[in-house]
Amino acid sequence: MNRKIKKVAILGSGIMGSRIACHFANIGVQVVLLDIVPRELSDKEKAAGLTMESPHVRNRIVNEALQSTLKSNPSPIYNKKFATKITTGNFDDDFEKVSDVDWIMEVVIENLDIKKQIFEKVDKLRKKGTIISSNTSSIPIHQMIEGRSEDFVKHFLGTHFFNPPRYLRLLEIIPTEHTDKGLVDFLMDYGSRQLGKVTVECKDTTAFIANRIGVFGIMAIFHLMKEVGLTVEEVDALTGPVLGRPKSATFRTCDLVGIDTLVKVADIVRENRPNDEARELFKIPDFVNTMVEKKWLGDKTGQGFYKKVKNEEGKSEILALDLDTLEYKPKTRPKFATLDAAKPIENLHDRVRALNKGKDKAGEFLRKLSYRVFSYVSHRIPEIADELYKVDDALNAGFGWELGPFETWDVLGIEKVVPEMEKEGYSIAPWVKDMLSKNVKSFYKVHNGKRQYYDINKGEYLDIPGKEHFILLDNFRPNKPVWQNSGVTLHDIGDGVLNLEFHTKMNSIGSEVLEGINKSIEIAENGYKGLVIANEGQNFSAGANIGMIFMLAVEQEYDELDFAIRYFQNTMMRVRYSSVPVVVAPHGLTLGGGCEMSMHADKVVASAETYIGLVEVGVGVIPAGGGTKEFVLRTSDKFYNGDVQLPRLQESFINIATAKVATSAHEAYDLGILREGLDMVVVNQDNRIAEAKKAVIQLSEEGYTQPVQRDDILVLGRTALGSLTAGVYSFKLGQYATAHDSLIAQKLAYAMCGGDLSEPTKVTEQYLLDLERQAFLSLLGEKKTLERMQSILQTGKPLRN
Repeated sequence: MNRKIKKVAILGSGIMGSRIACHFANIGVQVVLLDIVPRELSDKEKAAGLTMESPHVRNRIVNEALQSTLKSNPSPIYNKKFATKITTGNFDDDFEKVSDVDWIMEVVIENLDIKKQIFEKVDKLRKKGTIISSNTSSIPIHQMIEGRSEDFVKHFLGTHFFNPPRYLRLLEIIPTEHTDKGLVDFLMDYGSRQLGKVTVECKDTTAFIANRIGVFGIMAIFHLMKEVGLTVEEVDALTGPVLGRPKSATFRTCDLVGIDTLVKVADIVRENRPNDEARELFKIPDFVNTMVEKKWLGDKTGQGFYKKVKNEEGKSEILALDLDTLEYKPKTRPKFATLDAAKPIENLHDRVRALNKGKDKAGEFLRKLSYRVFSYVSHRIPEIADELYKVDDALNAGFGWELGPFETWDVLGIEKVVPEMEKEGYSIAPWVKDMLSKNVKSFYKVHNGKRQYYDINKGEYLDIPGKEHFILLDNFRPNKPVWQNSGVTLHDIGDGVLNLEFHTKMNSIGSEVLEGINKSIEIAENGYKGLVIANEGQNFSAGANIGMIFMLAVEQEYDELDFAIRYFQNTMMRVRYSSVPVVVAPHGLTLGGGCEMSMHADKVVASAETYIGLVEVGVGVIPAGGGTKEFVLRTSDKFYNGDVQLPRLQESFINIATAKVATSAHEAYDLGILREGLDMVVVNQDNRIAEAKKAVIQLSEEGYTQPVQRDDILVLGRTALGSLTAGVYSFKLGQYATAHDSLIAQKLAYAMCGGDLSEPTKVTEQYLLDLERQAFLSLLGEKKTLERMQSILQTGKPLRN
């Protein structure tokens, strides 16, 4: 059956229902969002003379839920205008609308009886072949199909999204034994390609995969920290980014999720898995029970393991809970030799090894935690999944772990760790020992450019399915690179296409990256179809190397600064004017120079989750890697005969002067950073490089012609400059801008207007590059600019001075 999902019905408009609706709208799907009718009028409705029959009243619950979701931060939707894809209604008046959709998803409260009542109604109205699913996180999927029709049962399964669904990439697919296999295959592919998810097929077991293992990990920490003698802050310092986990680490994550939610999952596992060898670890510790009794449930009640208060000076202060006294105290900065030794290590694998070797309490805690998790996941195969990679995929995408449990075990060395675990009394599943007895020493390997996992049933390595369409740079690392230096690696990704990868800190762009770009283009121009610039770091690029610029400015090395800026500009122009196509595939933070690089590409293939913009004013300068020039060029291209030109220029000016950053790639079109009809957005970040490679090949095969530098850019000169300067002055007068903000904005306006020209004039790209460079250099001579740079370098926070 050739399925297409054009319209979905979401039944239940709570936090999850509304957010899932928004994510379907993100990908262009029409959504019908339904919920219950209110039981009584609100005071506001009574005052307005409305009745229970008024449509406004009957749809109040669903409309208020959706509006609240659309206002939430971070936004659940790529672009506010996408919300028009969602129509709302209620269960009493609009339920028949489920007969006209391709997928019906239930997202109501976790009550089996209520879910069954809804499915009974759905069964009567749905058309044959329509997908029906539940977003349950705790109720067994097979219990929901009792009494349903054969066609319903065949097309029913669990689809468990993680909250927030736009940002957490995991989608657990849980079929029953009756679910059509073709439907499962379709949703695994659709979830990946269209929804941008890491789709994991799960068995219908308690808490499925991610929550079963993730909550076990948290419960293990609760018990282990008491045994080792660690505080809340110390555990979070050890289980956050240093370990390849989110900043929220353990206890901040608990506060975000809700401590009552965590308790509920732990209780469900303990009650429903009597044969789980670690069942007692799911027993809720006394301190957690007390917190639940006191309603210290985390963010939802204003306090949990952490609490934000105002101190005597009226400033916000974070307090941490002392688990011995259950009193809040000022948050402290943990100090461990193991942590100090590991933090400077850039490579995550090396860092994890260093952490687990520690001789202090930190090292002891992390070793014991690793051993407990390794033991537990080994015994969950094949209970919760037949294939071990599913456990890692679920924890990577659902809990934000950069290394899943089996991946971490590989990093530490299975052969080395198993004897240590046995010595400490940890149980290891027989299949792991059997694997080692066959001289198989890792759970994963890369073979012929494909990542493989060890299959315990077949006793051999198999390709991880579902990755065939992706190009993942990790799979190319065993090959010898085409070229590399300390900041970049150039890979041959096949079919005559190269990929340049950055691996500097924050993927910042310094001399080594600029050298890499020039060298890569030179190599591509001699025998390749073209070049992709992409990496798989947490972010594409935080921009230029501010540290280097700051040092040169402090030392007043202006000739060297001028050379460095020219080199940056010339490199961006090389990206634009090479003789082969250059496609840039950004993701995550793409700021400053990273944005400028994207704007000079022949084509951009951006992850939907690309946060892109020119933020240079935050460090006291203007964009000078071609970013200012490029905005002027694009603004000029929008002018037409009879057009009132100044408002278009003002819009571009404001985008740069206020350091606007798009909150998604789709929003970047509105800011003029991405180009309609030319650049493209992919929802699944793992698909960027494959799509960028296709774009290079297409451009090459269509007969790519080297572009010619532009000499027809219309700048508006003195009249526009006066208008922009007046606007800046009024902002300063109204105290919306500091004196230094105003100075930066005036320099920006001068460059964007083409200088103090007496009339609108057509100029070259080089003319504009010279203006932006001169403005940049002059601002580096300002004390307040250096203060802004110093603040970013020392604290990571912008300074408004």
